[in-house]
Amino acid sequence: MAAAERRRPENDESREGRSDSDMELNDDQIIERTLAGETDAFSLLVRRWERPIYGLSFRMLGKDEDARDVCQETFLAAFRNLRKFRGEARFSSWLYRIALNACHTKLRKQNSVQEHSIDYEDDDGRKYEIADTDVEQMPDRMQRDQRAAMVRKALHALPGEMRQVIIMKEYEELTFAEISEILEIPVSTVKSRLYTGLQQMRGRLEKLRGAL
Repeated sequence: MAAAERRRPENDESREGRSDSDMELNDDQIIERTLAGETDAFSLLVRRWERPIYGLSFRMLGKDEDARDVCQETFLAAFRNLRKFRGEARFSSWLYRIALNACHTKLRKQNSVQEHSIDYEDDDGRKYEIADTDVEQMPDRMQRDQRAAMVRKALHALPGEMRQVIIMKEYEELTFAEISEILEIPVSTVKSRLYTGLQQMRGRLEKLRGAL
C-alpha cells in the first residue's frame, strides 16, 4: 500500500511534467509530433497562438463573434493543411497569414468595411453619443472608452493593407521583419504602410475630436 501511495503522486507529477515538457517544445517539434500521428499535440499550438490570432482578428474585424469564427477557421485550416507547411517561414508567420486571409474574406463578404458605432453604453444601459458628449465632463472610465472607440473608428476607416500593418506592429508588437515575412512584402513597404497609416489615423482622430 505504501508503494501504491508513492506511485500515485509520481503519476500525477509525471502527467504534469509531460505538460510542462510539451509546452517547452518549439513549434516545429510540435508539428513533427502532430504529423507523426500525435494529433492531440496540435492543441499545444492552439494554446500557444490562440490569443494573438484572436487579437489580430478582433482588431481587423471589430466584432468578437467574427474574431472567434476566424480564429476557429484559422486553426482548422492550419491543421488540415499542416503537411503543406514547408518551414520556409516560421509557423507563426504562416498562421498569421491564414488568419489575415480569413479576415479579408469575411470583410469582402460584407462588401465593405463597416464603420463601427462609437456609442458608449454604461452598466445601466445608458448610451452616450460621441457627438453629443463633452468628454471633459465624463467620468474617467467613460473618457477612456470614448477615446478607445475613436481610435477603433479611425483604425477601421483605413485601407486594409495599412490597418493590418498597424495592428501587427502596434498591437501584436511584431517586428518589421516578422510583418514582412507574414505579408511577403519588403520591410520598406511595411514601414511605408505603417507610417502612412498612422498619419491618416492622426488626421481622422483630429476630425473626430473636433466633432466633440
